[in-house]
Amino acid sequence: MDEVILARHGESELSVVGTVNGDPAVACGLTAVGREQAQRLGELLADTELDLCVTSEFQRARETADLALAGRNVPRLVLAELNDVRFGRFEGGTLATYREWAAGNEPTVEAPGGGESRSGTVARYVRAYWTILSRPERTILVVAHGLPIRYVLNALAQTDPAPLVEQVAYAEPYRLPREELERAVEVLDRWAGEPAWRPA
Repeated sequence: MDEVILARHGESELSVVGTVNGDPAVACGLTAVGREQAQRLGELLADTELDLCVTSEFQRARETADLALAGRNVPRLVLAELNDVRFGRFEGGTLATYREWAAGNEPTVEAPGGGESRSGTVARYVRAYWTILSRPERTILVVAHGLPIRYVLNALAQTDPAPLVEQVAYAEPYRLPREELERAVEVLDRWAGEPAWRPA
């Protein structure tokens, strides 16, 4: 891999109302606005030769990729390691409620009801990015969720994962050369080895 282009999915039927969904079996497509955002992503990438598109398992990510790459023959790879957080008993609830819980617990604590810890989530994202970095394709589009993208962008600024992070814009492309993605993933990998929330 020489270059990665990271993009969050377009606005979805659940994200627009602030509902969390960490189960890929739950149907959650794009809104009309989200479909327009995905098409605009395709326009922004129209002159970029793409060798591979990687998505999570979620409908909203795959639909965004479908619309952005309409009419193009770009091979696909689905990586479950890029999936959104497993929210446990917070599934189907509000993002605000989950964020309040995450901010009040250490990153190693798993969300109750079969959910996932944030440190476990970061370790999973690290595995996904190492897989992407090992691919032979030169330019790779990754369509996933806000958290794995935000953590990479923050890591490039030498900022460790935090329970509360700034949202990533829908369907906006973030281009990173291989060296920058490697550097960010190394930061995240180190943090996942000794996870702790840093003072704000």
